[in-house]
Amino acid sequence: QVQLVESGGGLVQAGGSLRLSCAASGRTFSSYAMGWFRQAPGKEREFVATMRWGGGSTYYADSVKGRFTISRDNAKNTVYLQMNSLKPEDTAVYYCAAARTYSRRTNPHEYDYWGQGTQVTVSS
Repeated sequence: QVQLVESGGGLVQAGGSLRLSCAASGRTFSSYAMGWFRQAPGKEREFVATMRWGGGSTYYADSVKGRFTISRDNAKNTVYLQMNSLKPEDTAVYYCAAARTYSRRTNPHEYDYWGQGTQVTVSS
């Protein structure tokens, strides 16, 4: 059974940084697509970033390009989202997701597994 557990959220001032972690277990993830999504109150879940666990391809939403970086540590079976230059509009619950095969997946319905989410709040 695949489990994804996010951590690292919190309260930060605008312009600050946070690093989210997603600890993955239950499978060998080398062929998986890993994604980060976020959902603000009253809004739909939106794509943030995705990568192939096995390496190579990363893809970002325009709203975070140049500020956020998705990466993974194979030894720790963990995916990260480094968030820099945070803005109040980045405030949301952030979710880690996994899809069994890789392609450039930006639709949440394309993902098979989800974590419980971690709150990120950016104050102005």
